[in-house]
Amino acid sequence: MTDEWRGWQEAAQAALYGHEGFYRSPLRSPEGPAGHFRTSVHASPLFAAAVARLLTGIARELETGTVALVDVGAGRGELLTGVLAALPEGLEVTPYAVEVAARPPGLDPRIEWCAELPSGTTGLLFANEWLDNVPAAVAEADADGVPRYVQVRAPDGAERLAAAVTGADAAWLERWWPLSAPGERAEIGRSRDEAWAAAAGSLAAGLAVAVDYAHVRDARPPFGTLTGFRDGRGTRPVPDGSCDLTAHVALDACAAAVSSAVPHASTELTDQRTALRRLGVDGDRPPLGLAATDPAGYVRALAAAGEAAELTARGGLGDFGWLLHRVGLPEPG
Repeated sequence: MTDEWRGWQEAAQAALYGHEGFYRSPLRSPEGPAGHFRTSVHASPLFAAAVARLLTGIARELETGTVALVDVGAGRGELLTGVLAALPEGLEVTPYAVEVAARPPGLDPRIEWCAELPSGTTGLLFANEWLDNVPAAVAEADADGVPRYVQVRAPDGAERLAAAVTGADAAWLERWWPLSAPGERAEIGRSRDEAWAAAAGSLAAGLAVAVDYAHVRDARPPFGTLTGFRDGRGTRPVPDGSCDLTAHVALDACAAAVSSAVPHASTELTDQRTALRRLGVDGDRPPLGLAATDPAGYVRALAAAGEAAELTARGGLGDFGWLLHRVGLPEPG
């Protein structure tokens, strides 16, 4: 790793996705993302089953028995594996795992492993905790309230303020995350906007869904959210390739980017609690009477209710943002 000062976007890009980066090097992260943080996919198979129901519904709307499922930021293929196991008979699915890491051994041979988004697919594109790992520039207001880029040194994570933010980045800040008080910070989300617009735009028809830690303009965190994760614990963000680097996503800005770039795409921004409840994951406890008539079934239902409660919990996974774009589909009735 170099000792030179670089902007956070460039430094994080190298630290996460470079040749020896956190997500690319099997030596740095042999277990994949699951070895360092727990997502909804890892929390319960109910999540993959809900995605399977979502995909089935899209196939029904498209009036086809053959659809694509594109998992962006696929990790080690956990979500695709779970969805394939939960699909109803008769639905033919072409699964794509979009991931920079090498294909893991033993993965279902039906899954196409690719480093780039497939183009012109019809079906469901799903990005679970991907956008928070798209590197973004960081800005901080100086003593006069002027937003300046924050530079970082890779080996130790030391920071300094650099040039004033200008051009398209300044326009983005003014619209989506204005800074004024000295010390206020923001992650400039243009890179996420562009990445998500490209992902949604890769669909010929269907539904694009981004699920992530999120915030909206009226509730931005005053000092940003950039942090690191290693071995399941939060850590200081140091772009040396040894840890995950993540920051919450301005999903409202991503939504606007797709609306501008993808013709005829309708948009919904909601939370995971609402989205999963619509898909049958509600966390309600089974009726107590079931314990007398079917004790084993009651125990299974109680366990599932606990998992569903975790996926939809306020203050936890249930607060994740869900950004949905219907591409080439009629408005929902």
